[in-house]
Amino acid sequence: MDKKIFNGEVCGKVRAPASKSMMQRAVAAALLAKGKSVIRNPTFCNDSVAAMNAAQAFGAKISRGEKDVIIESDGIGQKEGKISIDCGESGLCIRLFAPIAALCENEVELVAHGSLQKRPVGMMEEPLRALGAQCKTNNGLAPMEVKGKMPGGNAQVDGSESSQFLSGLLMALALCEKDSELAVSNLKSKPYVRMTLSVLRDFGIEVQADAALENFKIRGRQKYSARECVIEGDWSAAAFPLVAGAIAGEVRVEGVRKDSLQADRGIVDALKLAGAVVLQEEDATTVAKANLRAFEFDASDCPDLFPPLVALACNCKGKSVLKGAERLKHKESNRADALAAELGKMGGRISVQGDIMEVQGTQLKGCVVESHNDHRIAMCCAIAALCAQGETEIKNAQCIGKSYPNFFEDLEKLVVK
Repeated sequence: MDKKIFNGEVCGKVRAPASKSMMQRAVAAALLAKGKSVIRNPTFCNDSVAAMNAAQAFGAKISRGEKDVIIESDGIGQKEGKISIDCGESGLCIRLFAPIAALCENEVELVAHGSLQKRPVGMMEEPLRALGAQCKTNNGLAPMEVKGKMPGGNAQVDGSESSQFLSGLLMALALCEKDSELAVSNLKSKPYVRMTLSVLRDFGIEVQADAALENFKIRGRQKYSARECVIEGDWSAAAFPLVAGAIAGEVRVEGVRKDSLQADRGIVDALKLAGAVVLQEEDATTVAKANLRAFEFDASDCPDLFPPLVALACNCKGKSVLKGAERLKHKESNRADALAAELGKMGGRISVQGDIMEVQGTQLKGCVVESHNDHRIAMCCAIAALCAQGETEIKNAQCIGKSYPNFFEDLEKLVVK
């Protein structure tokens, strides 16, 4: 699917899709809880569907409604034969469910599609083996094979590539026979680990962690409690319409919590630094256009904000500096290269050196751009197109289904006719 976007003003309100990060964690927790759990305000984006498919492969029964998902589970137990988990293109899915697979005595194969086939999963091998599981990858890539039953114990975890595997370990180790301790180094995206700890508490699991999130103690033989939970709005997705408001009019995004643990709530700080008008309420945020100025922002803990931040920076006077570009290499695309290439086609002036990305504000021009099959690149180009001269055509724009299936419909609602 190709999509054409014309320049123009925006005005109005949209509701943020539910957080796929929280949804996937809730699905995993509901799988591990014996009984019936109800997930309110679900999201059925591709990544969330991958998590639900994984839970079903382990034996959970899932009923999907328009406003809720019911998950009935007997927990992880002995199944018949080899189990195959299709993780689609979801990095969180494969890194979350690999440790969960290690609870099972069956051999479990986790397969990937598209961009996930090129994303690293080798960081999981050594810690899983240290904790008593068998684990094999394809030279650090998917598919990977895992076999338990993992007893638990002590392990070193390198968090420099991703925090997602740590989240999976924390969820799984609570059900192991032994108590476990994890020593974590170079942890990135700490807010997402705090989100995991919050979901675990909601499902009755206790984890002891120091303030720096470098040492974790997980008591074994705990039990998950089936429960109802509500998935909050996704700040990662909300960042795009909020930036649209900052550069092209005024937009109110509902369903995003001011007190959220999501790292991408940081978009509010960036918008304020850039001089946009920002009004935050408990469950909604409104952003309006103003005289935008260059800004500096450290996105190391929230690398998914880079695409909307680049669209914002292109419309700011002066040179903006974004830190954390090293985190962009192994996303759905090499996002640093993709942003520089596609916004560059539109006249953007973007340079990357090591961990620093610099964006010089300039007038963009519409043209044909490629999504790189990356949902956030497609949405970035669509937002940038609002202030570009002429028409912008985005190739392979259907990739937005990974996180925000209704993005173009929401954007259409906002454009002033």
